[in-house]
Amino acid sequence: MIPGIEIIIRLVLSSVLGGLIGIEREVNNRPAGLRTHVLVTVGSALIMLISIDGFSNLPNRLGDPARLAAQVVSGIGFLGAGTIMRTGNNINGLTTAASLWVSAGLGLAVGAGYYLGALVTAIIVLITLLVLGKLEKKITSKKYKVIEVVATDKPGIIGQIGTVMGIHNILIRDISITGNEMEEQIEARFMVKTSSSFTINEFYRDIYNIRGVVNVISKE
Repeated sequence: MIPGIEIIIRLVLSSVLGGLIGIEREVNNRPAGLRTHVLVTVGSALIMLISIDGFSNLPNRLGDPARLAAQVVSGIGFLGAGTIMRTGNNINGLTTAASLWVSAGLGLAVGAGYYLGALVTAIIVLITLLVLGKLEKKITSKKYKVIEVVATDKPGIIGQIGTVMGIHNILIRDISITGNEMEEQIEARFMVKTSSSFTINEFYRDIYNIRGVVNVISKE
């Protein structure tokens, strides 16, 4: 039997590790954030604890800890799939899906008492998301243009801007939106890839025809 204090330590530690990853996803406005990652890691840790301790009075062939753990690894796929979105040729959410999968692994590791492996993995994951994420943006930014649009904050405005970009065969790689409540405006920053036939003047003409667009800036 696993001591009660050890069960508490494993569950709390799993929530902390999952929370660290979830905070990074939350800050970057990803589909699955803090609460989702914490729930995944704690749930996985609990299932591993049940696998180890819940069937300790059964014969070995019935109390194999790997059985429930294997179901977590395969079952987490449905949650990860819910974070993946496809828009045209772009697929978003793969990193978040992977982070959820790793969080499930962290929960299983902590639940099994494999602390060193869990801590080292969590550190690697955080470095990957924080450091390599910035490096990836620097590399990809050289291949893409940045279009910044300031517009009135009203329903459907982002969709209208996206429609104009689609007409001009502009491929949207990433988008970030910040708001200004005082002026009731938003600033949308699009990382895009344009075709060889792209004409900036025609694009400006069409984008400014959208009611509510205040300013548009294109950067290399």
